[in-house]
Amino acid sequence: MQRRHFIKQAGVLAGAALTSRSAFASPTAINIPKGKAEHVVFIWLGGGMAQVDTFDPKNRGNSKATPKLAGSEYDTIDTIVPGVKFCEHLHRTAKLADRLTAVRTVNHHLVDEHAFGTNFVHTGRLITGSTTYPSIGSIVSHVRGAVNPDVPAYMLIGYPNVSRGPGFLGAKAGYVYLVDTESGPAGFTRPEGVTSLRVERRRQLLEPLTARVPNDSVVAQYRDAQSEALRLAGPDFMRHFRLKDESDELREAYGGEFGQRCLLARRLVQAGVRFIEVSHNLNFINGTGWDTHNEGQQNQHLLIEELDIALSALITDLEQKKMLDKTLIAIGTEFGRPAAYDARGGRGHQGSCFSLLLAGGGLNHQGAYGVTDELSKNVVENPVSVPDFHATIHAALGINPALELFDNARPVPITDGGKPIAALFG
Repeated sequence: MQRRHFIKQAGVLAGAALTSRSAFASPTAINIPKGKAEHVVFIWLGGGMAQVDTFDPKNRGNSKATPKLAGSEYDTIDTIVPGVKFCEHLHRTAKLADRLTAVRTVNHHLVDEHAFGTNFVHTGRLITGSTTYPSIGSIVSHVRGAVNPDVPAYMLIGYPNVSRGPGFLGAKAGYVYLVDTESGPAGFTRPEGVTSLRVERRRQLLEPLTARVPNDSVVAQYRDAQSEALRLAGPDFMRHFRLKDESDELREAYGGEFGQRCLLARRLVQAGVRFIEVSHNLNFINGTGWDTHNEGQQNQHLLIEELDIALSALITDLEQKKMLDKTLIAIGTEFGRPAAYDARGGRGHQGSCFSLLLAGGGLNHQGAYGVTDELSKNVVENPVSVPDFHATIHAALGINPALELFDNARPVPITDGGKPIAALFG
C-alpha cells in the first residue's frame, strides 16, 4: 500500500472512530432533566389494572350481551384538564387531574404472566438465571438514602417479595415492611416483658460474635441489617405508625384499609422515608383483586372507587401540607387488560398497551400522556417503555437514569436504556 493512501485510509478510520465514539458516548453526556422531588409513594395495583376501565376509557362495551361488545365497562367523565376523560368511578381524582399524568402508552412484550410482569415493572429488567436485579425502591434508597437518618430509606406496606427487594445491592438496600396498619413493622414490636435493658443485654452478648464477621461477607450484610433493626425498634421510630394521632375526619377521608395505608405513607414521608411502596392487592373487596377474569369484573368498580378515595385524599393531604411538589406518587401494575371480554364477562392480560400514573413530584402534569387506539390495545403516539417510566421517576428525584451500579465488578446502569418523559419536565 502506498504511504499516501495509507495515511488517507487511517484518517478516514480515525474520523469514523471519533464519530462512533460520539454517537455511543456515555448517556451521562446527554442533557437529562433533573427534578426536585425528595420522596416517592409507589402504589402497587397487583393483578393488572384495566386501563380501559380507569385512566384510558374508550367507548362503552357490554360484558353481558350476546355476543359481548368490546369496550369500557363504565361511562366516562370529564376531568379538570380539557379533553382528558377518566372512568366515572374516578370522579374525585378527575377533579385533581391537573396534579397528575396518566401515562397511557406504557408497554412491554413479555409473556403476560403475573410474576414476570411484577418483576419487570419493579426492576425494569427481565428475569435471568444469573443476576437478581434490584427493585426501583432499592435503587432509589441506595442512591439517595433516607431523608432523615433516623428512619429507613425504603419501606413496604404489603407482603415481601423478591421483585421488591435489593437484588445484587445486598441487604443494606432492602426494605422494612408491614402487612397491615395495625400491627406495625414486622419484627419491630417487642414481646411483652422484653424491656430495653434486656434488649441491650442481648446486643452485648451478640457483639463479640458479630465483631468476628468479615466486613465483605454476606453474613456482614445480615449483621448490619440486624443492627439497623435494633436501632429502629424503639419508640421514636414506632410513633410514626400511630394513625390514631390523626384526626377522625382525615382518617375517614382516606377510607378503608387501603386508604389507611396511604395515610401511613404520608406520615412516613413526613418522617423522612425516601421510598414507600403501598400495596392495593386486597382480594377481599371483589374476590379477585385487580386480576378481573370472569366474575371478578362485575365488582371491579369497588376497587376503582376505593382507589379514587385514597388517591384523591393523598394528593389533597400532601398539597395542603405543602409536600406534594416534593413527593412523587407513582401507580404501578404488571400489565393492562384488553377491551374484549372473556367467555364469562371478565378480561384477560395485555402488555402491549397499559396505563401507569404519576402525580405531584414537581412535574409538569397534563392529565394524560400518550395516545392509544380505539380499544387501547396498541400505542398510537408517544410510546413509553417500563425503563422510560423508571427513568422519569429517577429524573424527578434528581438521579441520572444512566447512573451505573456494580454487580461485583460489572457495571449495571440503573435503567435499561430508559429515557425520562421530557414533556413532564418544565
